[in-house]
Amino acid sequence: MKRLLIYSHDTFGLGNIRRIMNIATYLHRAIPDISILIVTGSPMIQSFRIPKGIDYIKLPCLSRTARDGYSAKYLDSTIGDVIRLRSDLILSAVLNFKPDVMLVDKKPYGVKHELRETLNLVKGYLPKTRTILLLRDILDAPATTTKVWEDNAYFEAVNSVYDLVLVLGTPEIFDPRAEYGFPVSTAEKVEFCGYIEPQSLVRDRDTIRAELHIERDERLILVTPGGGEDGNALVRTYIQALQHMPVGAHVRSLIVTGPEMSEPQRNLLHQSALRFPSVKTLDFTNDLPSYMNASDLVVSMGGYNTVCEILSLKKRAIIVPRVRPVEEQWIRAERMARLGLLTTIHPDSLTPQDLLRTVLMELESDQSLRPTLDLTALPTLTSHVSMLLDDTYEPVPLEHLSR
Repeated sequence: MKRLLIYSHDTFGLGNIRRIMNIATYLHRAIPDISILIVTGSPMIQSFRIPKGIDYIKLPCLSRTARDGYSAKYLDSTIGDVIRLRSDLILSAVLNFKPDVMLVDKKPYGVKHELRETLNLVKGYLPKTRTILLLRDILDAPATTTKVWEDNAYFEAVNSVYDLVLVLGTPEIFDPRAEYGFPVSTAEKVEFCGYIEPQSLVRDRDTIRAELHIERDERLILVTPGGGEDGNALVRTYIQALQHMPVGAHVRSLIVTGPEMSEPQRNLLHQSALRFPSVKTLDFTNDLPSYMNASDLVVSMGGYNTVCEILSLKKRAIIVPRVRPVEEQWIRAERMARLGLLTTIHPDSLTPQDLLRTVLMELESDQSLRPTLDLTALPTLTSHVSMLLDDTYEPVPLEHLSR
């Protein structure tokens, strides 16, 4: 039985843990005789259906307070105490699970360097354990990311403790080796996987439209700000734009506010939407891909998972990305818009009038003329993990390390 441990960076929203669960589930199905342990602080992990062969250790939750600042989400403890607790739990998990491969998400040393002790010990105690750093397509603006990596000695970490760096993107959209100034020794470890094609089961388009009572001559717009924690402005602006929708436009709207939107904001948006009989609102759905498949246009923020879902279903999209505290979504949206994959509006320029104008334009565009996105990340990642799993580990007795 091969063993894979996945460390999930997990301090904001639903996107990260969804991506990790997609990866873990695919790997479990694709690789025979593999046991997968996920180590995460995401409070949403318990809401996923976990197949046999995958389990998780839940770390105390963190909240992101600024660009790279953190605090305890629920515990009445200092961030230092919580990081020490998380670090000890991670170390214990690795020592006892003894993974053949460790897959670390985003931060080479983990949040606040909580992985540093574990990674150093792995190199001594489990020298056959292979380590992979997993990066999404874009981290943040180049100047910001380069400074963070230099200040935290991440380039040195990649050189000393990682065997491979897998990027869930393509160099045509964003090449971190060039954009972030990777040294040659770091760049040589980088492999591009493409983007993730979601594995969600999608219900029939006609079935969904019938459930929503959408007539044949009506077009459906899905509005989704992802988890919703910072999606109030997008949904509010869209509802305001509906006041100016041309008579006879034959447009229906489904707004999914997201489970992490605050209750006061959600209630206010629901009340505002009641003025429009053509609008249906939901707090949350576990069947969002099916609604997306049934739609004619998607208006959303620019998270990695959402964009992959939209483009895998070949949907028209208007992306209003998050730009603070990091610029990842804006860079992704702008680069993809430049290639003709989608349309984007900077949130600082978002007005009801501009949004409506863009909506009407997109409804008349020909989606079949748009280019396609490389969505081969899961099989490509699986191939890399499988190759590293071919090496078996030979743990060194702990007492030898203290001599």
